[in-house]
Amino acid sequence: MVESVIEIEVVYAAVDRQILRRATVPVGTTVRAALLKSGIAGEFPELDLDHCPVGIFGKVVADADTRQILAGDRLEIYRPLLADPKEVRRLRAAKAAEAKARNQ
Repeated sequence: MVESVIEIEVVYAAVDRQILRRATVPVGTTVRAALLKSGIAGEFPELDLDHCPVGIFGKVVADADTRQILAGDRLEIYRPLLADPKEVRRLRAAKAAEAKARNQ
């Protein structure tokens, strides 16, 4: 019996480079299993594919161990944020307010 397969894309952007890899996986493969089968861990040994946050077309996947992928899905591996965007904006606003107060 011939096993049905689907094609997907796996993307990851490190600080210094990015990669888009096409992969063929069996129908019914979970997100986490597809990441492991893609071979992307060989390109980025620092990735912990068992625990890293992932998404499909920009939407975070809550449970990558049970969510099955569909043909044409683009799996995205997310890096942790270096700084909280809300905190950065708050600090920038405080700095601007301080500068404005000094100039008055």
